[in-house]
Amino acid sequence: MTQDKNPLLEQFEEAPFSRIKDEHFKPAIEALVKETKAEIDVITSNKDEPTFKNTIEALEFSGMQLDRVTSIFFNLNSAETSENLQKIAQEISPLLSEFGNDITLNKALFERVKAVYNNKSKFNLSEEQEMLLNKKYKSFTRNGANLNAEDQKKLREIDNELSKLKLKFGENVLAETNNFQLHITDLEKLKGLPESILNDAKELAKSQNKPGYIFTLHYPSYVPFMKYASNRELRKEMSLAYGSRCYKNNEYNNEENVLKIVSLRYKRAKLLGYKTHSDYVLEERMAKDPDTVYSFLNDLLEKAKPVAIKQFKELEDFARKLDDIDQLQKWDGAYYTEKLKKQSFSLDDEELKPYFKLENVISGVFKISEKLFNLTFEEVFNIEKYHEDVKTFKVYEEGKFKALFYADFHPRSGKRPGAWMTSFKSQYIKDGINHRPHISNVCNFSKPSKDKPSLLTFNEVTTLFHEFGHALHGILADTIYPSLSGTSVSWDFVELPSQLLENWCYEKEALELFAFHYKTGEIIPTRFINKIKELNKFQEGFQTLRQISFGILDMDWHNINPNKIKLISEQEFNSFKTTKLYPETTDNLMSTSFAHIFQGGYSSGYYSYKWAEVLDADTFDYFKTKGIFNPDLSFSFKENILSKGGTISPEILYKKFRGKNPSNKGLIERAGLN
Repeated sequence: MTQDKNPLLEQFEEAPFSRIKDEHFKPAIEALVKETKAEIDVITSNKDEPTFKNTIEALEFSGMQLDRVTSIFFNLNSAETSENLQKIAQEISPLLSEFGNDITLNKALFERVKAVYNNKSKFNLSEEQEMLLNKKYKSFTRNGANLNAEDQKKLREIDNELSKLKLKFGENVLAETNNFQLHITDLEKLKGLPESILNDAKELAKSQNKPGYIFTLHYPSYVPFMKYASNRELRKEMSLAYGSRCYKNNEYNNEENVLKIVSLRYKRAKLLGYKTHSDYVLEERMAKDPDTVYSFLNDLLEKAKPVAIKQFKELEDFARKLDDIDQLQKWDGAYYTEKLKKQSFSLDDEELKPYFKLENVISGVFKISEKLFNLTFEEVFNIEKYHEDVKTFKVYEEGKFKALFYADFHPRSGKRPGAWMTSFKSQYIKDGINHRPHISNVCNFSKPSKDKPSLLTFNEVTTLFHEFGHALHGILADTIYPSLSGTSVSWDFVELPSQLLENWCYEKEALELFAFHYKTGEIIPTRFINKIKELNKFQEGFQTLRQISFGILDMDWHNINPNKIKLISEQEFNSFKTTKLYPETTDNLMSTSFAHIFQGGYSSGYYSYKWAEVLDADTFDYFKTKGIFNPDLSFSFKENILSKGGTISPEILYKKFRGKNPSNKGLIERAGLN
């Protein structure tokens, strides 16, 4: 293939999906790595004294095309993968890891960066420039620039191996999720399941030319099955299949991958002079160190555990009275929770779903963004997409183009589970031009059928709002430098905009903008809104304990010398000792499919969800006192949080917006833990 025919080597604004073939990626990335190295050579061979402009700024704007192409590749590998793409990922990940090392271990480049850093006072830098300089300098020192040649070689080997292992971990989770199907032909066995769920399962079976119904481990199928299926044995089968992903004796087992990943992370941290991987990671977070994280989680645990135990006992008593269940198991939790919820509030997800047609919820989050931040969204049909399910929108702020937004909301075999926000292009300002971002939300909501639209559970509504909160962080970015733009902030700060936006899902003033019955057009009744608000505290002690348990598991994997660990199961069971409510299921393990920490970027960072909840509850308290659509407060949040990205430390940004340090009072009250 000649390079001139490779669309990834041409300049483009929107990603040219229709012209990209799998075989374009590797040669394009190889060529762009070479091109970026040449840009670095220009910096290092400059005979002039190192300055912010000729060194730090030149480095920041090097490799822009490479960044765009790799973001397209890895986004596709998450949302529309194939065996071929996964094979290419295994080939290019080590190449990119090696290239990253070539930059941070480039002695001549580091000497120039260090010279600017040591003389920063003479450059009269702005706040954003100083932040960029500090981050660039740390990106070298935290990635081996001060190591000797032998240790730098070891670091390269570790990074190369880690890049492959993380990919393999994710590929195995996706394969195991796809490989299981529960095929039922006897309708009697599916008592309790709502018609809409049965229809989806029937459609899936039909698409595979099979009779009856097929249920999978993908969220839109698995979660409703666990909530509504009366057949306890089938719930158990589904639960064990889900919980044993990558923990079976087959080619997708992730036990060895987990041990290798944590071992290499520890080895890397020690090489760089840190006690553990957690110490390395947290140095650059709001929390700063492992003791602060453990103290934060244990303080919440102390408040949540008595409430969670009480709520668990209530659920167990309820199940015993209803169905003579002797002991509540993991596969019973969602089912009896839904029953208890219905009894306590005379409301269940199926009653709410007709008010949450996907298109209306999308329209609702757009309207709320318009009221808060003066944004408007126009669906466009001339932007290339990587799959027919994707919708594309141009975003405007008071008539001025602000961003391109991709929305990809339905599951398919090539898409990994879960929901996330990502970008195909960062925002930045160069040569007087404000280059606007291309932002994407990816979720897994049920597809519409021939006779019914996609109707969301309330939990899915909050998921959509959550990811859109991240999207707003990207859309409203307004920084000079791409590496400080949008969601490029401390990991324990990044969840603030996303978790904050979820709060509008519970407010009458917001719900009435989009929650219409898809058949009658009736606005969601006030009694439902009141119940939704009450439900916000339902079993919240239980849910808080669950999140704390994941945070502790993450920290326990990364805040030790993992080389002493022999059994991955023993390590996990020990971590869960203080938070365990259900009996242990020996053939299930969470760690082997815990993609957030072993594939994504959440290692030593899962606590961030609860940390950011403190910030979001404190922030929404402020909105409640001023009005949930208060224009002055919305403007302040946009100016001080959303637009600033990582240009200023999060502690300062939050205080500028809120006028004080955050308090956990709002979270404790909201969760009913007081």
